[in-house]
Amino acid sequence: MNVPEPDGPVSVVLVDDHNMFRAGVRASLDARVDVVGEAADVDAAVDVVTRLRPAVVLLDVHLPGGAGGGGAEVLRRCADLRESTRFLALSVSDAAADVVEVIRAGARGYVTKAIEGPALSDAVVSVAGGDAVFSPRLAGFVLDAFGTAAADTAVHDDELDRLSAREQEVMRLIARGYAYKEVASELFISVKTVETHVSSVLRKLQLSSRHELTRWAAARRLL
Repeated sequence: MNVPEPDGPVSVVLVDDHNMFRAGVRASLDARVDVVGEAADVDAAVDVVTRLRPAVVLLDVHLPGGAGGGGAEVLRRCADLRESTRFLALSVSDAAADVVEVIRAGARGYVTKAIEGPALSDAVVSVAGGDAVFSPRLAGFVLDAFGTAAADTAVHDDELDRLSAREQEVMRLIARGYAYKEVASELFISVKTVETHVSSVLRKLQLSSRHELTRWAAARRLL
């Protein structure tokens, strides 16, 4: 990635609930990036971002505190700062639901924690300059979720009504990336029952895979 040099270091607030991870990120960023503040939970993040107004916030998706909304909650509570501060999600999660949620909330990009230090510095500089940055395979989730035309969504609004209440519960969890065993545990039903519901959901919605189900649900803001 050919990233132009900034006029000076890009000011960054680093938000993650793991101290050692934040220390590792600090050590891996190059001289183009200046970490001016840190936070480990939702409320602290909102406070430090509001006070320091950095150029970029490196934001984990799953954070404790606040109302339980994680990184997306930070984004919503800092919505009035987006003219001067841009948010780049940095998370271990590569789940489509997580990617779509924070982008809808206002993040300018999403990279996973597998990214190398130089590439992360490039990403910070790019986002500070107004670009959107995504780890390669994650960009497809965003294109899938936001590429559905409003008219197409409206035509198929009645599709959700085809599903029973239980099928809708199963559908949302599967679309968010839950394994069958996790769905079964969450809803207090058997794995076999989950499999039956998933087959029914895919048949009723005329979809062929979990990936298509995630795209369908994200396009309708059901995640």
